[in-house]
Amino acid sequence: MTIFTPIPSLYHDVVFGDGGIEYLKSLLQQNDYSSIFLLVDTNTHKHCLPYLLNELVTDLSVTIIEIEAGEEHKNIKTCLRVWQTLSENGADRRSILINLGGGVVTDLGGFVASTFKRGIDFINIPTSLLAMVDASVGGKTGVDLGVLKNQIGVIQQPQMVWINNRFLATLSEEQFRSGYAEMLKHGLIADPSYWKKLSFFDQAHYDSLLESIYHSVGIKNEVVKKDPNEQGWRKVLNFGHTLGHAVESYALESPDQKSLLHGEAIAVGMILEAYLSTILCGMPLQEAEEIKTVFLSIFSKENFTLEAQAKILELLIFDKKNSHGKINFMLLKAIGKPVLDIQVPKELFESAFKFYHD
Repeated sequence: MTIFTPIPSLYHDVVFGDGGIEYLKSLLQQNDYSSIFLLVDTNTHKHCLPYLLNELVTDLSVTIIEIEAGEEHKNIKTCLRVWQTLSENGADRRSILINLGGGVVTDLGGFVASTFKRGIDFINIPTSLLAMVDASVGGKTGVDLGVLKNQIGVIQQPQMVWINNRFLATLSEEQFRSGYAEMLKHGLIADPSYWKKLSFFDQAHYDSLLESIYHSVGIKNEVVKKDPNEQGWRKVLNFGHTLGHAVESYALESPDQKSLLHGEAIAVGMILEAYLSTILCGMPLQEAEEIKTVFLSIFSKENFTLEAQAKILELLIFDKKNSHGKINFMLLKAIGKPVLDIQVPKELFESAFKFYHD
């Protein structure tokens, strides 16, 4: 069995596999915490918490806080309930919050911890593939503002992140594919050979997947170390996300469009932005076609009417990378060669959607 050494980020270690429990126990002991609070959602309470509680032998008091599962609950209203529960159960500044769940739990839990009593420590134990490869590095915490993704939040680092691939067996096929989209993105922005390897999708082998998860975390970690506060180079991680987030927000609010998981939406975004890359950055058309072929072999094609396209484009004004009234895209000169801060003429968007649909 392969032993994966911890990946040191700028502020904490990302540890892998069953051995992470000993790392976690050591961290709790060294820091003399007063109490432990465990944040779960309705899914991880049932499928993941029993394993953690069985492994986590501690003399500290442990309080379980459960929230509803789903992106629609990633909001300030849920935060208020968690803050209130922490307060009612005697959490102090030496308490620690352990977030056991997917991206909703780790993003929201990190934000709750960062703001409760001006900040308490937290640990993330991501249980979805998306959270493992995306939320495990970088310290981004936050919640949505209505249907607008991650508009409220701070950058704050956890004490550690523990990635255990045993939790992948609890995922639905749709959730698994959602995380896989982010892994494909890592290949597109940084590693063409990794992109090629992942182009042949196989969900069955969870154990062998840990090697790819480890590689994805390593790619993101190197990007974040160069630009921890997203002032420049870290924007490369947003390939597919400018249009993808707008697609995701539109799907959440539109009764005519089925809701899309994050990875499903950014898969659409990456196809659209691959086309824009051919026009604005000189990316070979055959590479954009390859990107489209790979994603549509994994994700079903969605239908966006002209009315839907117009509403999606209206949502672009809320993208967090915008400045001075300009919408900034991260595109590709070629697979593995990102280009920052590209402005896209409005007339190109219709052609991008036509490329996606054809």
